[in-house]
Amino acid sequence: MTPRERFVEWGVAGCFLVSALAVGLLVPWGRSTSPLLIGGLVALYALASRVEFEVGSGRAVPEQLIFVPLLFLVPLPLVPALVACGFLIARTPDLLQGKEHPERLVNAFTDAWFSLGPVVVLGALAPGAPDLADLDVYLLAFAAQVAIGGGVAIAAEHYGYGVAPSDTLRSAGWSYALDAALTPLALVIAFAASSNRVALLGLVPTVWLFDLFARERRRRLEAVADLGRAYQGTVMLMSDFVEFEDRPTADHCRSVVELVDAVAEELRIGSVEGGVVSDVRLEVQFAALLHDVGKIAVPKEILNKPGRLTSDELDVIKTHTIAGQRMLEPVGGALRRVGIVVRSCHERWDGNGYPDRLAGEEIPLAARIVFCCDAYSAMTTDRPYRSAMPPEAALDEIRANAGTQFDPGVASAVDSVVRRRRELNGDEASEQAPALLAGGLLSERFGSLHLG
Repeated sequence: MTPRERFVEWGVAGCFLVSALAVGLLVPWGRSTSPLLIGGLVALYALASRVEFEVGSGRAVPEQLIFVPLLFLVPLPLVPALVACGFLIARTPDLLQGKEHPERLVNAFTDAWFSLGPVVVLGALAPGAPDLADLDVYLLAFAAQVAIGGGVAIAAEHYGYGVAPSDTLRSAGWSYALDAALTPLALVIAFAASSNRVALLGLVPTVWLFDLFARERRRRLEAVADLGRAYQGTVMLMSDFVEFEDRPTADHCRSVVELVDAVAEELRIGSVEGGVVSDVRLEVQFAALLHDVGKIAVPKEILNKPGRLTSDELDVIKTHTIAGQRMLEPVGGALRRVGIVVRSCHERWDGNGYPDRLAGEEIPLAARIVFCCDAYSAMTTDRPYRSAMPPEAALDEIRANAGTQFDPGVASAVDSVVRRRRELNGDEASEQAPALLAGGLLSERFGSLHLG
């Protein structure tokens, strides 16, 4: 842990221990139970905590199946401590195998915060055996679980790791959605077990089935990731071929990729969900890298001409979008869709682009993003026939042509991204794109793909 992380994690853990102790003093005990039952429930809780589903943008575990019976079968003040013990036991195998640093055991206490809310609500309003008349109290207890667990997670991740609250909520939402789905089943088991402990045996095959399904899902995601890496390799190979044929075009394509990715993030388009990249985000990033791939079919004497092109030469240049689509279409899958985007990367918002004179939202969104970012990159890059424009002048051109040449929303996003980067990094153009492509951006985004 960094010093900041250590301060936050230990601070949150310390507050949990103090709060758990206060709950132990204030909430009535009122129940007796056997050590064997407590040990069995804690062991099941630890097992359930190790069953992780990659769902949406986060992960979820079926521990709610065990947590709810804990609330009704053991003394309420013990529940937070038992939950923390379950988390500690769940982390022990990773600790013994060297997969986790011992210092991370403190997270067992920070993760147990959610248990305090239901304990307080039930202790104050329905401390006895489960009763259908108390369903409104149980709903309030679940709300307290979500509020306290979510609030502590937002604070800890924001101050300890710099994670935006919205990102934490988006990730935690999947976990609480699973908790909400499992709570009715867990209540049924708790009701049955309150009169017959044998009912708890039903939890064992249920947790096992969840583990089986989670493992199968991971295997499928790994298979998709392997296919994604194969697509990534295909794209990088094509990019290398472009670089071999025409280095200026390759450098330009790579300079567009980083800006395109930042603009897509600004527009909240095609986020990465559960390690799987959405179709739109996939199209945007691949198209950014390959939007000029068709130029390898253009004669070099035209492509590298130092002066202005004639109208006939411009017509030849304009064929590169169609050539690019023809190259990508036979590959199939995601790259077939990218080929459609590549074909449309020079269409204008007002319908005066090429090759199909599409207008407005007829143009694929990915193509609109690439077109605007491509224009900014071209204006701020030296060409054989002119020098690069200053970034502010290029942004003026983008703004002036929003609504005619460019999608107004995309133009605004490009303006915001470039201005923010200039404030952070100064006026110098970013030189990070090739390195990101080689070692990070595509690997991170396309480690796992959704391919149609």
